Amino acid sequence: MKNLFYVIFAAAVINSVVFGGRQTIPLSIEGISFKDTLNYLQISFAFALGQLVSGAIGPVGGAISDKFGSGKTLLIGITLSALGLFLIPISDTPLTLALSIGVLSAGGAGIAGLPVVMSAVNKLLPPEKAGYAFGIINAGGSVGQFIFAPLAALIIVSYGWQTSINALAILLVLILPFCWILRTLPEKVNGKKAIKTVASSLTLIETLKIAFKTPSYIYLTVGFFTCGFHVAFIITHMPGIIAICGLTPTVSGWSLAIIGFFNILGSLFAGWYISKRSMKVFLAYIYGARAVIIVLFLFSPKDSFSVIAFSAALGFTYLSTVPPTAALVGRMFGPKFMATLFGLALFSHQIGAFAGAYLGGYFFDLSGDYTVVWLIDALLAVFAALIHLPIKEVSVHENTEATA
Repeated sequence: MKNLFYVIFAAAVINSVVFGGRQTIPLSIEGISFKDTLNYLQISFAFALGQLVSGAIGPVGGAISDKFGSGKTLLIGITLSALGLFLIPISDTPLTLALSIGVLSAGGAGIAGLPVVMSAVNKLLPPEKAGYAFGIINAGGSVGQFIFAPLAALIIVSYGWQTSINALAILLVLILPFCWILRTLPEKVNGKKAIKTVASSLTLIETLKIAFKTPSYIYLTVGFFTCGFHVAFIITHMPGIIAICGLTPTVSGWSLAIIGFFNILGSLFAGWYISKRSMKVFLAYIYGARAVIIVLFLFSPKDSFSVIAFSAALGFTYLSTVPPTAALVGRMFGPKFMATLFGLALFSHQIGAFAGAYLGGYFFDLSGDYTVVWLIDALLAVFAALIHLPIKEVSVHENTEATA
C-alpha cells in the first residue's frame, strides 16, 4: 500500500490545479469579449460546451483508467488540457474558441477529472479512510480556487488575460509528475490483488446494466444535474453578475476566492460527516441550503458586503456534494468500476453545467439580468434535496432493489 500522505497530497494537488485553476478561466471572459470577432453569447457557448464535453468524456476517462490504470489516464488528460489553454489566446473565431475552451481544455480536464482521481485513491487506500480522503481531495480543488482566483485577477489587471491563461497552462505541465504517484493497475485494489467478490467478478457491461436498474444510483445521478447547473452558472457568470452590480473586477476575484476558501471548509466537513452519518441526508441538507441562500441573495442589496457574504455561504455548500456522491457510488458498486460509474454521474452533473452556463448567457442577452436563472437554480435545488431522500446506502449486491 502506498503512503497515505503522498497519495492524498498528489490527488489534492492534481485536483487543485485541474479543477481549482480552471475556475479562474471565466475571469478572462471580459478580455475575450473585446475581440471584434466574438460576442458574449458565443463566448458563453464555448464555456457551456466545455461543461458538456468534460462531462461526456468523464466516463470515457473512467473506463480508460479502469482498463489501463490511472497514471496514464491523468497524464493524457492534463496534457490535453494544457494544450487547449495555450490555444485560447490565439482563438479569434467562435469555432476556434469552442475548440480550445470547449473541446481540448475541457476534454482534457474531463479525462483527468475527479472520477479518475477519486477512483485511484479508493483503490490505493483502505476503505475506512476513503471518506476523509475524498473530503481532503475535494478541498484541494477549492484551495486552488482560493489561491488562483485573486492571483489570476491580479495578473489580468497587471499583465493581461492572455498571461493569466498561459500561466495556468504552464502550471498544468508542472504537475505532470504527480500522475506517477497515483498510478494504479486495474486488477489491484488497495495495493493488493483484488479479493474475489460478486462485484469484482462482474464485467463493466454487467455492472452498467445493474447500475441503470438501480433506483438509488439513478436518483443520485439525476440529483447531481442540479449541482452542475448551480456551479457552472455561478463560476461562469459571477463576474458578470458582479459587474452589473456596479462593482469592480477585483470583487469578482475575491468572490471566487471566498467561494473556494469556504468550500475547503465545506469539503472537509463533508468528509468528516459522511464517515459517521448518512450521506443522503447530508446531500438533502446541502441542496436545501442552496435554495435558501439563493433566495436571500435575490432580495439583498447588491453591494460588496452582500456579494462577499453570499460567496461565503455559497462556498460552504458549493462542491461539498462531491465527496458523498463519490462515496455513495463506491459503496453501491465497489472500487472496480468506480471511475466509470462516478464518471457517468459526473456526466449528468456536466449536462446541468452546460445548461447553467449557457442559460446564464442566454437570459442575460435576452433581458439584461440573471433573475430567471437564479429562480430556476433555486427550484432545482429544492428538487435535488427531495430526490436524494429515497436513496439506499448499501451495496446493490446486498440490496434487492437491483436486478442483474
